[in-house]
Amino acid sequence: MYDFLKGVRVLDLTAVVLGPFATQYLGDFGADVIKVEPPAGDIFRNVGPARSAGMGAGFLNLNRNKRSVCLDLKKEPDRARFSALLDEADVLVHNMRPTAAKRLGLDPDEVMKSYPHLVYCIAAGYGSRGRRADRPAYDDIIQAASGIAALNSGEKGEPRFLPSILCDKIGGLHLALAVLAGIVRQAKTGRGCSIEAPMFEGLVSFLMAEHLSGQTFRPARGEIGYDRITSPHRRPFATKDGHISVLPYNGRHWIDFLQCVGRADLVEVDWVKDAAKRSSRINELYAIVADAMPERTTGEWLQVLGDLDVPCSPVNTLDDLLNDPHLQDVGLFEDINHPSEGDLRSIRTPFWVNGAHRERDMPAPAKPVADETVSWRARA
Repeated sequence: MYDFLKGVRVLDLTAVVLGPFATQYLGDFGADVIKVEPPAGDIFRNVGPARSAGMGAGFLNLNRNKRSVCLDLKKEPDRARFSALLDEADVLVHNMRPTAAKRLGLDPDEVMKSYPHLVYCIAAGYGSRGRRADRPAYDDIIQAASGIAALNSGEKGEPRFLPSILCDKIGGLHLALAVLAGIVRQAKTGRGCSIEAPMFEGLVSFLMAEHLSGQTFRPARGEIGYDRITSPHRRPFATKDGHISVLPYNGRHWIDFLQCVGRADLVEVDWVKDAAKRSSRINELYAIVADAMPERTTGEWLQVLGDLDVPCSPVNTLDDLLNDPHLQDVGLFEDINHPSEGDLRSIRTPFWVNGAHRERDMPAPAKPVADETVSWRARA
């Protein structure tokens, strides 16, 4: 972890994936993150595989650089302990629905009245001003609602989920960004703020950055959807012995690639040279790529295209990533010894700060017991 946020105290009421993904990044940069868990613990602790109960792999990979305390916020003694922590916190973050938060006395307006210095951040499924404000939302629900499942439709047009907890993790990045913005405001003014980072709105804005396309204009200047991205020909291409991703992107890339595959006849053609016209006929160019790739092995293409500086990559499996040479160079996977779980493979923070000292990450906390106490670290 780095020390950029050292002295910042984050009270983390989040669970499962979205919130823990966000607060893990805050911990990576040195914030003192206290994870508040109910007596049953974060339910993601029980998602296997696991070496021992309540310490599943997913939990271990989403909760580094945090400490944990068990509090039942429905009971007065634990509410008092929570209030003591909140008195000295800089940030309160949760991903509960509004009614659930209100039942626990965590309505944002009420909290901010008592703690005007606080950065209060919530990442519910839907924004509080809309009709779905109190609807439950998980990754699958938001993949469907946001358009991701439809964009990922199969050959027969059936919508499909991407095999990743994508919306939760994107929502987590938005939540972390919101917290950091609040911390900057707090540092500048001494005042707190209440920020929402709802999943649904966040994912729609994420997708529509490119896909609003022609509907950006009034009146519209084309259909919704970015043509190159939605092209059915945009896919990894078959080589002589496998598959490869190839993306000649700018004019120089296409000229070099076309000459390489024996299509120099297209190099001076107007629609190839002009970026806008080239984009409108991208399917024809993708067809040329698809026709050329089976002539060589994946390894041969990686060498040839690498020499031309044309963007390309092998199609890695998840297993391949564990031995990826670049990831080994940068040490993304680290071996650690967890106090209760023993030897583990860990994923370090993906950020790297040149010239800054990085301390070893704290492993995910063991399941706290009900009578355990925790207090804030001293300020930097």
